[in-house]
Formats: sequence, structure tokens, C-alpha cells
Amino acid sequence: MNPKTQKAQFQIATESCMKHTWTKPVFDYLASDHFNGEKFFNTLRNPEPFTRKDMLKWIMTRKSDTWKVDREKEYQQFYAASRSIPQNRPLAKMDDWLVWFVGHATVLIQIGPYNFLTDPVWAEYAGPRQGTGPRRACPAGIALEELPTIHGVLLSHNHYDHMDLATLNWLHEQFAMPIYTGLGNGYYLPEHLNVIELDWWQSEMFEDLRIVYTPAQHGSGRGWRDQNHALWGGFSIVHSTGHFFFAGDTGYAAHFKQIYSRLGAPRVSLLPIGAYEPRRLMTYLHMNPEEAFQAHKDLQSKCSLAMHYRTFQLTDEAREQPEHDLHKAMRKTSKLMNPFLTLHEGKKLIV
Repeated sequence: MNPKTQKAQFQIATESCMKHTWTKPVFDYLASDHFNGEKFFNTLRNPEPFTRKDMLKWIMTRKSDTWKVDREKEYQQFYAASRSIPQNRPLAKMDDWLVWFVGHATVLIQIGPYNFLTDPVWAEYAGPRQGTGPRRACPAGIALEELPTIHGVLLSHNHYDHMDLATLNWLHEQFAMPIYTGLGNGYYLPEHLNVIELDWWQSEMFEDLRIVYTPAQHGSGRGWRDQNHALWGGFSIVHSTGHFFFAGDTGYAAHFKQIYSRLGAPRVSLLPIGAYEPRRLMTYLHMNPEEAFQAHKDLQSKCSLAMHYRTFQLTDEAREQPEHDLHKAMRKTSKLMNPFLTLHEGKKLIV
């Protein structure tokens, strides 16, 4: 490993936020078709709801480290491999897009001269403190110090594998960028961060880009007392040169067709393909690869990129299973179908 790589941070310690595990925020939002005055909910109710007892039984009895990753080998192989590093592109034209897969749900999207991060997580553990929650199985594909200027963060919801306080604080110290997120999520973030909260279908302008917070079928919570007290969703960035879509964390539902109907076919979509077993518990919250492929078709996406796999073991499927199942689903369809790609950490896609 060369000295420059040694200094770069491909992971950082998880920041302690244990108070999130027992807090219960109360928000004074107007009631809507997805908020009842106390909690948010999905517009499609779970036809086979599971109880806390069901979830607790699974958590207590499951084998949570079946991936059997040799972390030291993973890191050594990553550091030894040649890779590209993203650059600032102040003169790039708006139709010049690059997508970099950092890991899990963290992706760097470069649209012309602008750079956005989705759900940035560089923490070693996806939990309320160092040593708790799933441990990172591989390094982030880009070191924090290698990032270009970040102009905005798209924060889908508050689960620990998506909302990482250590990373958000590091990014704020460097870039002081706006953090776009759903209603209520600012409660969990330090007051000095620049947080912009949105309801589903609300939007904000950044220069000539329209950032839209889109529906998802999922949930929220960082403890047992705050379940669904803050909103979850995805994001679209809309410009005359194209539509970028980030699904966030979601089960399969009708919102993909709604997003296509309202905002048009994405030039590129980021769709989650992991964390789907056991299916009885996960089907409402997480798409499996076949459902993700259907979402790709519902969106009529010109190109989709898989995410939400490989980095943190959240559920029971094998580490390689999401990619295998996605390729199996794609083999059943026409070869003329728009591409749905899988990249490993640090790789880029020109779209």
C-alpha cells in the first residue's frame, strides 16, 4: 500500500448516537394520505403484516454473519487494484454524466459540473455506535479525501445503513453542502448541518436542477420508540439533459410507474437489489432482484445500476446472491431490454 492510500479514509469510526435508540420525536405536520398526525405510513398497506415479535424472533435466532468475508483479504485486494479517482469538472457540459458506485446505497453522481452523494456511509458499522450493527465487509470504493466538491447530499431516510452521522459531519466540515431529506429526519442530525426537509413530490431547485423527493414503500426508525415517525423516500434530479433517479430503500409497489408518469423515463436509475431474505419478513420493505428488474421496466429506465448489496450483511441471503438472481431475472427477457448493471466498489459508469 502506498503512503497516499494509507492516509486516505476508506472507512471511519461510527459516531455514537445511542440516544436515537430510545428517543420518540413528535412532529406537527398536516395530516395527509401518508401521515396520520403521529406517524407516516405507506399508501399500500402490508397485506401480511409482521409483528414486532416476529421481527425480534428473527433477529434473535438468525445467523447474522453467514457471508464469512475475509475482511483483511478484501481490503488488501482493493488497495492493490488500479482504479480511477473522480475529479472536479467545472467546465463539464450538463449532458456529461458520470456515476460512481461507492458501496451499499452510496453513489456519487456527477451531472455536468455538479456532484451529489446518495446516502453517504463511510462508517465501519451501520449502527448507533462503533462495534454495534452490521460491520462493513469491504472498503468504500472512494476515500473521503478523494471526493470532488460535493454540492448536495440526497438522504433517503434514517436507518443506520443510510443515515451516518460521522460521514455527514465530515462532509459538512469540507463542503457545507445542503442535505436534502424527508420530513422529520432533521431531528436526528446535528443543528449545524444544512438540512432541507421535503414531503413526497415536493421539490427544491439547485441552480438549474430540480430535486424532487419521491415516494417509496419502506419505513423509518433508529430505535424501538420512533418507528415511522420520520419520512422515507427516494429522489429524482430533473434537468433538460435527463432524469436521475435514486430509489432509496423500498419494496416493490406502484410508485415506480407514478414516477415515470410524472417525471419521465430516467436516464439512469439506482435500484436496490439486496436485503430480501427471509422473504416473508422482507417482501414489503425490500425488493428482491426480480422485483428490482420489474421496477427498471416500470420506470422505462434507459439504464439502471444495482445498489444496496455487498457492503453490509443486513439479511439472510448470500453475498453473491443478489447479483446471481438479477442476472437470472434478466435472462428471461428480451436482449433488447435497456441495461441493468452491477458494479463493484470504486467503478464508474458513463451514462
